Amino acid sequence: MNKDPNSAAAGQTHPKKILAEERFRERYQQPDTWRSLWQLANSVIPYLALWVVMVWSLRVSYLLTLALSVLAAGFLVRTFIIFHDCGHGSFFKSRKANDAVGIFTGLFTFTPYYRWRRDHAIHHASAGDLDRRGTGDVMTLTVDEYLALPTWRRRIYAFWRHPLILFTLGSFFSFTIGGRFSSRGSGRKERMGVWYTNLALAGLISLVIALIGWKAFLLIQFPIIFIAASVGVWLFYVQHNFEGTYWERHPDWDFYKAALHGASFYQLPAILRWFTGNIGFHHIHHLSSRIPNYYLARCLRENPAFQIKPLTIRSSLRSLRLRLWDEQSRRMIGFRELSRLHPRTS
Repeated sequence: MNKDPNSAAAGQTHPKKILAEERFRERYQQPDTWRSLWQLANSVIPYLALWVVMVWSLRVSYLLTLALSVLAAGFLVRTFIIFHDCGHGSFFKSRKANDAVGIFTGLFTFTPYYRWRRDHAIHHASAGDLDRRGTGDVMTLTVDEYLALPTWRRRIYAFWRHPLILFTLGSFFSFTIGGRFSSRGSGRKERMGVWYTNLALAGLISLVIALIGWKAFLLIQFPIIFIAASVGVWLFYVQHNFEGTYWERHPDWDFYKAALHGASFYQLPAILRWFTGNIGFHHIHHLSSRIPNYYLARCLRENPAFQIKPLTIRSSLRSLRLRLWDEQSRRMIGFRELSRLHPRTS
């Protein structure tokens, strides 16, 4: 593999040319319907089965319920990846099939499909662009922007970017509360999709509560969605906020550089790759979002130009301290380094 963390293999064909090849499209961007259906089945069915078992486990021990919630959260994350692929139109060849399954799986993840599809498309079109931040991403300020804020707004930014908040309350409220409202600039389809999702969720939750009671529902659903949301936000965060990531002002922004340098190759153990639907191959996903998740690993193996230095679990933990983009040094920094560079801000 290429040892340079900031470049594709030297001398290789430019990714733009590779992506334009008919062979590439035929080999990687054509969903396998049966494989997609099997992935849907082995994600949703185990999740529902675990939910039923957790109802029973409440009679035995809540510790058992909590243990099962970790596994159920894993299947919920995997279900979200299917939802995610449907939003990109990469899970099935048919757009209607993608939309139907996307709406269906969105109910499990408490996420309105059409709103999320729009916001995520904006994210893919603007990731790494300093002049087009704010939609579908984890908000990141530059050092100059942060220093220009009044003290109270700095504290709010620091509070929400703190790992103990971002990956707990922040992630939980993002899915359970944030998803209940339309985003700025949404069209009628997205707005109606939010309300239909809310109504469907209200009906489903009411039915479950009628069957098992509100207390049992909360004891089961809360830990599942809390764990799954935390993992999901962590995956999204670490794949764009890491040492060596890419940010650029719009006139100099480049889509291919943003994908190869601003999205990570998160090297996870096989079992975690399975539960996270290969989302760790994030740089390839940003190069071509039409590749189904089950073809991403093969695409990396067969295309040396896409092989970049991986981000390991150990090295990814260093990203927890990163909060701001320093345009002068062109890198992410934390508040401790900021206080050394600008002592009067501490």
